[in-house]
Amino acid sequence: MIAYRKYTLKNGLTLIYHRDKSTPVCAVSLLYKVGSRDESPHQTGLAHLFEHLMFSGSEHAPDYDIPMQNAGGENNAFTNNDHTNFYCILPTENLDTALWLESDRMANLKLNQKKLSNQISVVIEEFKETCLNESYGDAWHYISEMAYTKHPYRWPVIGLQKEHIASVTLEDAQAFYKANYNPSNAILTIAGPLPFSEIVSKVNYWFGDITDEGQNQKIYPKEDKLRGPLEKTIKADVPSDAIYLVFPMSDRQSPEYYCFDILSDILGGGRSSRLYRHLVKEKELCSYIDAYITGTEDQGLFVIEAKLNEGVAVNEVEEHLWQELHRLKSEPISKNELLKLKNKVESSIVFSEISVMQKAINLAIFESIGDADLINSEVAMYRSVQAEDLKKVAHSTFHLDNSVKLVYLKA
Repeated sequence: MIAYRKYTLKNGLTLIYHRDKSTPVCAVSLLYKVGSRDESPHQTGLAHLFEHLMFSGSEHAPDYDIPMQNAGGENNAFTNNDHTNFYCILPTENLDTALWLESDRMANLKLNQKKLSNQISVVIEEFKETCLNESYGDAWHYISEMAYTKHPYRWPVIGLQKEHIASVTLEDAQAFYKANYNPSNAILTIAGPLPFSEIVSKVNYWFGDITDEGQNQKIYPKEDKLRGPLEKTIKADVPSDAIYLVFPMSDRQSPEYYCFDILSDILGGGRSSRLYRHLVKEKELCSYIDAYITGTEDQGLFVIEAKLNEGVAVNEVEEHLWQELHRLKSEPISKNELLKLKNKVESSIVFSEISVMQKAINLAIFESIGDADLINSEVAMYRSVQAEDLKKVAHSTFHLDNSVKLVYLKA
């Protein structure tokens, strides 16, 4: 059980604090509820661009990293479809340094054309490196476009095309910052040894006077039922042929989410998974295979990804994939297999929450999903999944009309 307390500032900022008296450090996570789904389809990649821009300097801290390093801290950030998270860890006596830096860039980020141009160049190079020059790097461009027609998940986090990033003006950036990087659109989580009253006092001191100017009533279009099968074949300079089978699944808050997560482990969760045993070890058809879920806050995707051995036909591998999916629908999962999977998931959750940094990050993410207390009830949700639940979810999901297929053929 991870104990925490919650406090909301007058400007709408949500504070969540987990007290851990055993640690000499404080972990700070500032999550902004802005991701790629908050972009215009005509100007994608802004949330990821802003992950970079938020380190470019604010009014009272022209360089973010130097004060953080001088305080003995380490920091990083990530952006996904749903949110952007900035996090750091530093000695408890220097917590004010982290709060000062975060509050200053929330209120007073200094944007100018030189900084914007520099970060646009950095992100475009990242786009080229990860999407254009890396084998299978553009897979999510094709998958997202086929799997979604209405929802803004239909483009990847890095952006639909590098021209969208290149075209961002200073006015565009300032408008995006003003709309999204404000107190009521943020969740500040802290984990450390100080009393809660001291944390509240510090947070009010650093963040309490920040004016909230955002427009945070965000409504995302609900995706239509997929009318598949949809498929695309790409000839490319890749090391081997590959196939992606993708199925729309539930949103993150649905009880079915836990069924999908367990099903992905059954199929692709390591060397003992069904697909690995069948297609890599026994049949020697694939050099790599995995099954995973996107876990997005709105409707997600269940993905099977396979890289084929030389000389193996895509159709042969696809046939075996469907055989394993039909097996999930027709045969009950044994008690032993299900118990083993539940134990694996539970141990993974427990070990992932040992560090104060991970506790802070997870509390912020769960609060963004809808309830920070999910951090304490998640294990019970996995435990409650029964074999019949998995069979039911598999039966309603894994069929041809609900599928997207992407194939890479070696050029």
